[in-house]
Amino acid sequence: MSSFGREKGPQSRAPENKTRVNFSLSALAMLVLVNPALVQAADSNSAAPAANAAATPAKTSSAPSSTQQDMVVGATVDDSAEEQQDYSVKTTTAGTKMLLTPRDVPQSLSVVTKQRMQDQNLQSVGDVLNNTTGISTEVIDSERASYFSRGFMISSYTYDDIPSSVSDTWNFGDAAEDTAIYDRIEVVRGATGLMTGAGNPAASVNMVRKQADSREFTGNVSASYGSWNKQRYVADVSGPLNEAGTVRGRVVAGYQDQDGQLDRYHKTKKFLYGVVDADLTENTTLSLGYDYQQTNTSDPTWGGLPTWYSNGVKTHYTRNTSTSTDWTHYDINSRKVFANIRHDFDNGWSFRVNGTHAEETFNDALLYIEGFPDATTGEGTTGFGSKDRGTRKLESVDAYASGPFDLFGRQHELITGVSYSRQRNTTYSADGPIDSEQMGSFGSNWDGNVAEPEWGDWYQNLDDTVRQKAGYIAARFSLADPLSLILGSRYTQWSTIGSSGDVHKNNLTPYAGLVYDINDSLSAYASYTSIFQPQTYRDRNGTYLSPVTGKNYETGLKSDWMNGRLTATFAIFRIEQENVGQADGSNFVNDSSEQAYYAAQGTVSRGAEFEINGAVTDNLQLTFGATRYVARDDTGARLNSNMPQTQLKLFSRYQLPMLPDLTIGGGVNWQNKTFQDATGPDGETTRVYQSSYPLVDLFARYQLTKQLAVQANVNNVFDRTYYSWLSDYAVYGDERNYSVNLSYAF
Repeated sequence: MSSFGREKGPQSRAPENKTRVNFSLSALAMLVLVNPALVQAADSNSAAPAANAAATPAKTSSAPSSTQQDMVVGATVDDSAEEQQDYSVKTTTAGTKMLLTPRDVPQSLSVVTKQRMQDQNLQSVGDVLNNTTGISTEVIDSERASYFSRGFMISSYTYDDIPSSVSDTWNFGDAAEDTAIYDRIEVVRGATGLMTGAGNPAASVNMVRKQADSREFTGNVSASYGSWNKQRYVADVSGPLNEAGTVRGRVVAGYQDQDGQLDRYHKTKKFLYGVVDADLTENTTLSLGYDYQQTNTSDPTWGGLPTWYSNGVKTHYTRNTSTSTDWTHYDINSRKVFANIRHDFDNGWSFRVNGTHAEETFNDALLYIEGFPDATTGEGTTGFGSKDRGTRKLESVDAYASGPFDLFGRQHELITGVSYSRQRNTTYSADGPIDSEQMGSFGSNWDGNVAEPEWGDWYQNLDDTVRQKAGYIAARFSLADPLSLILGSRYTQWSTIGSSGDVHKNNLTPYAGLVYDINDSLSAYASYTSIFQPQTYRDRNGTYLSPVTGKNYETGLKSDWMNGRLTATFAIFRIEQENVGQADGSNFVNDSSEQAYYAAQGTVSRGAEFEINGAVTDNLQLTFGATRYVARDDTGARLNSNMPQTQLKLFSRYQLPMLPDLTIGGGVNWQNKTFQDATGPDGETTRVYQSSYPLVDLFARYQLTKQLAVQANVNNVFDRTYYSWLSDYAVYGDERNYSVNLSYAF
């Protein structure tokens, strides 16, 4: 449960708790990383391979050898995780666009495969991030969420390595995108400026789309039903489009209809994804694709429930209490067209061009409840209505070449490329104030019976065009059999023109990473990168904040076992930042509805992360992540204090050897106490707390026949009450909920 009030009592024991968490995290990480015998012993005692385990190409050991150096530099291993049953991948292009094993990437990396999405029932990008190591979530109403890593908001989202900027003010449905169209989602924590350009040193999230890679007709259809009358239907079909199989197609389509935890809430989602892959020659492949997603929400919320009554006593609303009315809605449409062509040369080099055009729109009518109601009558609140509409258009092209080269008798790898992106964001609003008499009595039984206000004229509040032109180069040098060095740099010309002002910024972003193979299963690494982020946040006077600048340092250990099926990482990091935009309490820009920010100076985030992920045995898949960091500005104030600084995330699945058709599993996410300073009804600043809490999930799947399976998931098994946002208003997290899914593969 959550607690309210100023710091006292148990707070004096915080240092003791912190020490215990840090010791446990470090001890666990070192025990797993340097003692592979634990995992190898478990593997030797495992049952025979599961019947449904897919055959995957074995990863060559990273033990020092010239053969290993040639394999990694000239890697052509298919990095698709879709057909395998593991939670890990053997190769990835995350972070550098070089095809490397996760152990060879000198940064913290998490990969959520399609199999894990299926087991854990992760149906949206937001669901994936909620369950990814080191990522914390800020859900400020029914439709908007932001994601943080290492104390900073994640602003870098890429689709097949094509960057797209995400706003924390306007919701274009990024977090709600359906995972049915993705093969996997990769998260690289820390600064990723080498491949994304401008951004925060939080993390980059790369969505890897499914490809039409099957030369046989195959597919899967599923139907599910769950809490809040949630119905979901998905079909995924692929196969050859000509007799030779050189042209292949794939279609993923889905429909979802549901109510919600909140009274009167209802949402529908439709999505359609299609891709055609054509082998133009033996060495040249062209891919063309289209992605459409539509979400329509009736009775959404804007903001949440008042935290206090007018007398200063905390409120106690039921979790289904909603601030919406019958005239509120939130509608989102997203269309993406993409193409890429790849040519592989006989000398090991390849050339690739990726292009995308995306257009997202939203249209809403919302009600924000302001003030503090009387504890007895419920009267005293006012409302603020807002109608908004917006468009985000993105055109982006990225071209690069990569391949091996020889120098001083050793083989190395080089990648060089150029990219261009143009993103235009436009939004309009119309206001409609609602007085306290119209609002009436607000309480848990409030039915939202408020007349639609008289709307004012439409006005434009955003019209910006952001351009990035960049060139980048990176090389992976084999200095010795056990030692590799990645050096790279990106030169970016960044500009924004429009209502946020005319800002132009050129920046050179260096990248350096060193990896040393200690033995066959253990490597040590260190990396450094700088980052810049021109920002359009404004202070309470309407002045734009200066660009964020910073440095990112990271060092750690990485291990893999069982030919890369099980991976582990322990990382220590330090991030130094200047001019970080911080929400300025409850203040707004020039008395508008735009949140005001201030620039935090001398911000430092430092901490440690540990993750183990993959196949512990042939029957047991596991992912466990632990994060501890401290982020403060130059005054010692905690950065983004509403984000947990300690997190544990565990999920596993086990296929019973004596009953191989039955798979069971579950997990727990735990976070420590958070707080926020908010202005109470007396005008004084009061610190409100969300106490630490765990959330426990369970799942089971039974293979009825070779093709037909049924799966059940239960989230928040113990029905824990918690807040996903807590300041002068509060937003409850999801109560216990379930879903049952029936799927048929062919």
